[in-house]
Amino acid sequence: MSEPAAQPLRIGILGAARITENALVDPARAAGHRIVAVAARDRSRAEAFAAGHGVERVVGSYADLLADPEVEVVYNPLANGLHGPWNLAALAAGKHVLSEKPSASNAEEAAEVREAAAKAGTVFMEAFHYLFHPVTRRLHEIVASGELGELRRVETLVAIPAPPDTDPRWCLPLAGGAVMDLGCYSLHAQRMLAPWAGGMPRLVSARGGERAGAPGVDEWLDAELAFPDGATGSARCHMAYHELEMSCRIVGTRGEASAPNFVLPQLDDRIVVRTAEGERTERLGTRSSYTYQLQAFAERVRGGAPLPLDADDAVATMTLIDACYRAAGFEPRPRTAIGG
Repeated sequence: MSEPAAQPLRIGILGAARITENALVDPARAAGHRIVAVAARDRSRAEAFAAGHGVERVVGSYADLLADPEVEVVYNPLANGLHGPWNLAALAAGKHVLSEKPSASNAEEAAEVREAAAKAGTVFMEAFHYLFHPVTRRLHEIVASGELGELRRVETLVAIPAPPDTDPRWCLPLAGGAVMDLGCYSLHAQRMLAPWAGGMPRLVSARGGERAGAPGVDEWLDAELAFPDGATGSARCHMAYHELEMSCRIVGTRGEASAPNFVLPQLDDRIVVRTAEGERTERLGTRSSYTYQLQAFAERVRGGAPLPLDADDAVATMTLIDACYRAAGFEPRPRTAIGG
């Protein structure tokens, strides 16, 4: 590791979300980064989180955290509707930002985040952690090698059993819905195959179902995509499924490759390849995708190493999400205002 990259990041956390332990705290601890501060709307929650996860101190509010000169990186795992406004605020404060996906509630807000990142000159990244794991990297290598022939079909499904009715993911004012929480992975994984499909996919059609008791919130959505070179894609998501499934299947003219869990490969690190020569299973390791992600982010902040994700990519993903919503009869997610 180069000397600049060896300097630990000084990270501040917005909120005390459940995802934070796996997505940031454990990877940061493993790499020797500092979590210098946490803020939550309920200070007692922040204090409990800090005590349980070795955070150096609790600050009184999100705004206080952004104003803290010791915090150089802000991690934003808040409810979806709070990603955009607090990403904007963190960038305005001159911080590097690692934001949970999606980066904003809709494409218009995502474009504002992109502009804020450009103005700040800091690193902004949407936390599509799966992209950094050897499972996805190897899938891309297999496609690039030509072993599968020309790309013809991509099928992605990201589905989970239903969260409780009180979960913010079912709340329209907080930009909830299956596409926002899960379908963004399905769509993003398809977009990342553009180099081998003649370019980015376009939306052909979408259909979805509304969550009972949650008007305007999608419980599931299926999107059909088309790539410039003629390949097609099926990007599906379901937030009230009978089991957890996060699969990716890539079909070419000479074979196919599939990953049973491309989103959380630490739970299943297999890739299965089937061609005329036979079938093989590759195992790529159960080290957390979040660990690979934070390593790549730190190397960008410290040494300027390239990243496969940036604010432009976030806008493109959000534009596709909005298009899926409209095609399926929903409205794009509304923006969430935050107090002064």
